Parts: sequence; structure tokens; C-alpha cells
Amino acid sequence: MVELILPKMGESVTEARIIRWLKKPGEKVEADEPVLEIATDKVDSEVPAPAAGVLADIRVKEGETVPVGTVLAVIQTAEVLSRKEDLEQKTSSATLVSPPEKVSHVPPRNGNPPPADVRIPARDGDRFYSPLVRTIAQQEGITREELATIAGTGMGGRVTKHDLLSYLSKRTSVSAPSPSAPTIPAGSSPVSLPTSLQELVAYLQEHYILVPKKKFSHENAEIVEMDRMRRLISENMVYSKHVSPHVTSFVEADVTPLVLWRERVKERFEKKYGEKLTFTHVFVQIVARVLREYPQLNASVEGDKIYLKRDIHIGVAVALPNNNLIVPVVRQADRLNLAGIAAAVNDLSRRARAGQLKPDEIGGGTYTLSNVGTFGNVMGTPVILQPQVAILATGAIRKKPAVIETPTGDVIAIRHLMFLSHSYDHRVIDGALGGAFVRRVADLLEGWDIEQDV
Repeated sequence: MVELILPKMGESVTEARIIRWLKKPGEKVEADEPVLEIATDKVDSEVPAPAAGVLADIRVKEGETVPVGTVLAVIQTAEVLSRKEDLEQKTSSATLVSPPEKVSHVPPRNGNPPPADVRIPARDGDRFYSPLVRTIAQQEGITREELATIAGTGMGGRVTKHDLLSYLSKRTSVSAPSPSAPTIPAGSSPVSLPTSLQELVAYLQEHYILVPKKKFSHENAEIVEMDRMRRLISENMVYSKHVSPHVTSFVEADVTPLVLWRERVKERFEKKYGEKLTFTHVFVQIVARVLREYPQLNASVEGDKIYLKRDIHIGVAVALPNNNLIVPVVRQADRLNLAGIAAAVNDLSRRARAGQLKPDEIGGGTYTLSNVGTFGNVMGTPVILQPQVAILATGAIRKKPAVIETPTGDVIAIRHLMFLSHSYDHRVIDGALGGAFVRRVADLLEGWDIEQDV
């Protein structure tokens, strides 16, 4: 017997949903042959058979969401099948008994709430909590005992983000001050203000009615259901804005030397390396270099701890044909030369648009680059990809008149200019550091050596 296990698919992927089984019980499978399709919060992919044989038993149904390491199915190998045939010939009453499943041990609870800094475990007894649910629970001060009382509407009773936010909304509405509350006498203690986003929204809606409560008309409108990827993008972006106070710094860079250099070498570069050379490749190379100089930007935040990453893994945003967005990761970008970066980015982009990315090619990024100039946008205010602390958007390169300082005086000339937009998490990155980082990127772009070879 060989167990087909949901494999580990990157450090940030902890669970996957079973989309479709490609094989049925009793069918033969070859080693490395796709057996089922799965979906994570990063990408869809296939799970291959670890060995050749017959699919004996399917343990997880289509539509279920299970954590990494779950036994999905059991494959009977040729050796096992041979033994089974011999056994059946010897005795018809023999029965193959599967080993008993392990039962997760549920730690006893003494009824006392844990300290506020105790983290919510990914698995608590027979309940599994996603990273997003655990993060929200910790930020809102929900203990593991309180979390265990929340009814889940997800697969197998799993608590979803919407379950948790609904619970928080009800909890805060109970404690919210009533409009009919008696006037506070002079000299008494003031009413405490809302301390969380949910409490603030509930308070404002209750007392100031800032958000209309009426139902809106949807006449003459087409209803389009969000696909799975669109829903995930929506949840991740809202979550990022909820946890990270975004600040964006802008710098305009004169990239005339870079434009002229690329125009001169792009054909020779493609002939030599077999890859088209784009400005994105240069941006990735320079960002990787500057992250070495400013390691505080190559980081993530968890609670009150900042994790400075030693490896530089740069995510490059790619627009898909269905207008969704995906961010494959160039690993160890600072260790690659320009040809290596071009090969990696081009390969990831091609396979992203073809839906051929693997889950571990999406997770683990430490910093993200989004080239909004590809769509003709001059600049943008990108949203941080959690749990990273910053993201850089590069705008379209345009010819504009600019003032050039010369030894004999200032002159106006036509130059190639672009905007760089740097969004960063103000919890850990202040304006001086965030601004210095993007200014350094601009300086390296402006100082590009037009004479260098490929």
C-alpha cells in the first residue's frame, strides 16, 4: 500500500481544496501520472501518483478542503496486488484490514483563558484554522477557547474568515454604546472609544449612519459571479488594507540611459541568451541589489515581531488573460545576473498565463514588483502582498521635456521619464526609510551604464 498525501506546496500554503479526481477507485495509475486536481489560495495544480498500481481507496471527496499532509487516497502497488491474489487463492475468508486511523489528541482545557500573546495553533483538536483566521483572531484578542465556540460554515465545519468577522460584529454590537443610554454626569469617566476596525464601523453606523443601510436597486444589471481566484484576490487585498497602514512615496526617474542602452543591445541579448530583454528584468535586478542595502524592506511582520529575510525572493505581478492577477516568485534574485533574471521572469510569465505554475512557485516571496507601465499607466498605488512589508510599482516610460544642468547653464531637453511608486507598511517602515529605498532605486536607474555589454 502506498499513501497519496497532499504535498507541501510552499511555506505559506497550508491547505488545498480537492477540485476533481482524474482517476476512479479500481483504475490503474502510472508513477507520476496526475491523479487529481487541487486548488490552493495561490494556484491550481495536479497531484501525481507516487507509484504505479491501482487506486484502491479515495479518502477525500471532491469539494473538501484539507491541510497539507492529509492522506488523499491509497494506491495498491503491483507487489501488494500480487500478494493479495495469492492470499485470495489460499483462503476466501481472509480479509485485508486497514490499519486504524490515528486520532488527534485534544489537549485538555482547564477553562482559564490563555495569555493574550499565546498564538492560535493551526490545528486545535479536530479543528483546523487557516492563517488568515488565526491572524484576525490574534489581532482581535480572541483566545483559542473562544475560537473553539464559533460555529464554522466551511467544509467539515471549518471556521472561515466570514464566520469570524460575523462573530466579531455580533460581539461588538453587544458592547457598543446605545443611542438611548443616559447622559454621563459631569465628572464621571468618559465612554471608552472603539478599539478595533469592526467596533469603529459598527459605532459609526449606529450613531452617525455614515453608511447607508437601504437596499440598492440592481435593475438592468448583469450578475457576474466572482471566480475562485477573484474571490481570493478580493479577500487578500481587503485583509492587507485592514492590517497594514499603507504609505506610498513617489519618485520620478530619468531613465534615458537605460532606454538607449536597451535599444542598442536587445537584439544581441536575444540572440545570445534566447530571451527577450524587457525593462522589468532590469527593475528586478536593481530592486534585488537595493534590498541588500536596505534589509528592513526585505521582511515580514507577525504580531509584534519583524522577520528580516536573508533570502531575496522577488514576486513579479503578472496579468492573466481573464483579467485576474498572479504573482510568481523569482527566487534568490540577487544571485542571478540579468540573463538569469530574464530567463526566470519570462518562463514564469509564460507558464502563469498558460495556467501551468506550481504552488511553490507562487508562495514565499519577500518583496513584490508590479510593472503598471505595461498597461500604459503612469503610476499606481500598489497594495502590499501580505505578509511582506512593501511593494514597488513602475510606471510607463514617457518622453517629456526636462531641465538638464550643464557646466554652461540649464537647458531643456527631451528625456525618457518614469514614476516609481513605493507602498510600504507604516507599522514598521517610516517615510524616511521607505522614501530612501525608492530614491536609491531611481538613482541606480538614472546612473545606468550605457556602454556596458551583455
